[in-house]
Amino acid sequence: MTRRVAVFISGGGSNMVKLLESMTGDHPARPCVVFSNNPDAGGLVRARELGVPTEALPHQPFAGDRPSFEAAISTALARHAPDIICLAGFMRKLTAGFTDAWAGKMLNIHPSLLPKYKGLHTHSRALEAGDTEHGCTVHEVTARLDDGPVLGQAVVPVLPEDTPDTLAARVLTQEHRLYPAVLRRFAAGDRTPVYLRT
Repeated sequence: MTRRVAVFISGGGSNMVKLLESMTGDHPARPCVVFSNNPDAGGLVRARELGVPTEALPHQPFAGDRPSFEAAISTALARHAPDIICLAGFMRKLTAGFTDAWAGKMLNIHPSLLPKYKGLHTHSRALEAGDTEHGCTVHEVTARLDDGPVLGQAVVPVLPEDTPDTLAARVLTQEHRLYPAVLRRFAAGDRTPVYLRT
């Protein structure tokens, strides 16, 4: 059975594009919608160019009421009947009420080798710590920030001349490889982690 995938974004959606482009041929999933909390997100335009339906729901009118925002998201999603949600640069924290409803069916990509550097500014933090390796992680989503079972990691070396920007660019290249590989395996019912190294 082909799995239906919703991809959540807040901005340009480069990981979203790689996910959509990967879901062809014998892939066990197909995209059913791209959702954003930002109606002006550039990724919505890219999704429509790739023939994928979009939904946009600004979060600002729901300030201070995340459950109502998430209820509105669920209403929008119901029109597309997804089986899996992939967070791909979705910059809103989701409550336990939403994540519990999607337990075992929602993925996220994070730009660090979790459990290191949960949250923001991961590349700067890796450099400040003197790490020799950095990378990205795909994990199942739980109510805890950047937590949940690890489904894949890609490792890149930290170079002596690296800045946060150069390191981020090198990690992003690996994100574009890792996320589609993990989704393909996950959609087929296989939770064996994917490990990549450059």
